[in-house]
Amino acid sequence: MSLSADQVRQVAHLARLELKSEQVEHYARQLSNILDMVGQLSQAQTAEVSPMAHPLDMVQRLRPDAIAEENRREAFQSIAPAVQDGLYLVPKVIE
Repeated sequence: MSLSADQVRQVAHLARLELKSEQVEHYARQLSNILDMVGQLSQAQTAEVSPMAHPLDMVQRLRPDAIAEENRREAFQSIAPAVQDGLYLVPKVIE
């Protein structure tokens, strides 16, 4: 697929990029090459390839899902400057 200079200018405008007139043809060639490469990749036969989350065949070691802390809310709220109904009270910052 070949992009014209006008298409490159339109894409640059949409992306809020400033392109100088001497850069347009250079970027048009580069973007056309990228689109050609994507076109070649889309023709690859992937019917027999199973999707995977990671390219390495490894198993992640997971820690056991166990509670490691105790509820210390009362201890933390006892040293807070202002608390009401289990919530921290803070000064109003928006008028």
